[in-house]
Amino acid sequence: MVSGVKKQHDIVRLKADVAAASVELLSAHCAVDRVRLQYSPQDIVDFSERRALQRAISSADAVHRFLSQIGARINDEDGTNL
Repeated sequence: MVSGVKKQHDIVRLKADVAAASVELLSAHCAVDRVRLQYSPQDIVDFSERRALQRAISSADAVHRFLSQIGARINDEDGTNL
């Protein structure tokens, strides 16, 4: 019984964590869109701090890999392509 309660608690926490991450991703998407709409890629490369750009690119790549894995599992279960 205790493990069932713990598992249900873990699922509730997982859902809350995914919802919070979704909001944070939307916020990041909006921030990137603001930069994208105001500056050219060349200006960003020429005038931005290279290390900050590399960290942002690395973070975006990590998020992409993780969400691609989840998307592939959803596709496997649904038999569809995202």
